[in-house]
Amino acid sequence: MVKETKKAEKKAGAPVKATTEKKKSKKRSETFSLYIYRVLKQVHPDIGISKRSMSIMNSFINDIFEKSCLESSKLVRYGKKRTLSSREVQTSVRLILPGELAKHAVSEGTKAVTKFAS
Repeated sequence: MVKETKKAEKKAGAPVKATTEKKKSKKRSETFSLYIYRVLKQVHPDIGISKRSMSIMNSFINDIFEKSCLESSKLVRYGKKRTLSSREVQTSVRLILPGELAKHAVSEGTKAVTKFAS
């Protein structure tokens, strides 16, 4: 229940809500910023990254992720299956990413799946 004070009511002329209500908290947006920063420090420990560059990298990763999801789902439908496996994800990465980048992504993904499974 909301408490109303007589003074506030007389002053404003209308009922006033008390300030004991909680404010709505902002919905946190999930980003890859922390992970981008960690990878940057692994590769180049002495280099930093600006807020604008971080935003661009985050958009890039979200875009690649979305493309990979769409391609993976298409591959599942083409194969008339109902389960998305690592095989479809690997194939979608090979289709989306160019040359050497695809090879590195596939090897890192394979390594991650192997580590997860054991």
